[in-house]
Amino acid sequence: MPFSSLSDPEFLLTSLIVVASPGSGALVTLAAGLSHGARAALLTALGCTVGIVPHMLAAITGLVALLHASALAFDAIKYAGVLYLLYMAWTALQERGPLAIDPNSPPRSATGFVVHAALINLLNPKLSIFFVAFLPQFIPHDTPHPTPLMLELSAVFMLMTFIVFALYGVFAAAMRDRVLSRPPVLRWMRRGFAAAFVGLGVKLALVQR
Repeated sequence: MPFSSLSDPEFLLTSLIVVASPGSGALVTLAAGLSHGARAALLTALGCTVGIVPHMLAAITGLVALLHASALAFDAIKYAGVLYLLYMAWTALQERGPLAIDPNSPPRSATGFVVHAALINLLNPKLSIFFVAFLPQFIPHDTPHPTPLMLELSAVFMLMTFIVFALYGVFAAAMRDRVLSRPPVLRWMRRGFAAAFVGLGVKLALVQR
């Protein structure tokens, strides 16, 4: 019987754990929902899903092997991600940063939300680990043409990412009015998001080839 990702509970469970675990993509989606509502959260979830594509292509084309072979290339990408996460931590603390809530502010462009979220997930080491360490485990050794199967697995992973992140963001949007009416809660949330981004940056800095 041909392998199908939809009939493999181990793959689905592994993917769900990777997707649902706290990370930069989940944080930025929550922030979008709290800051700008459900529409922004859905656009951000879409951007995070789009940000998976480069990781998928890298795994399929073998570019990941180059990063493992070249310490300079690996470190360049790693520290670019660290700097970006630290920048996100700094902006999270600003009153006009990502968590700014102003009902009178002009709406952001849809492209802006998608591009910002895609860049966040592009620098997400969790995705590289998934595609390099976990995905190959679900490719049978006797598969004559593994590329279509890898694309199928990746498509399922991306769909799960969009659904889970959308749920996160819509829930955050539903809590938006309560947060808006409690400025101290928002301040503590900014600090919490900033601390989370710093933690992710430190974790990424410690990643070894």
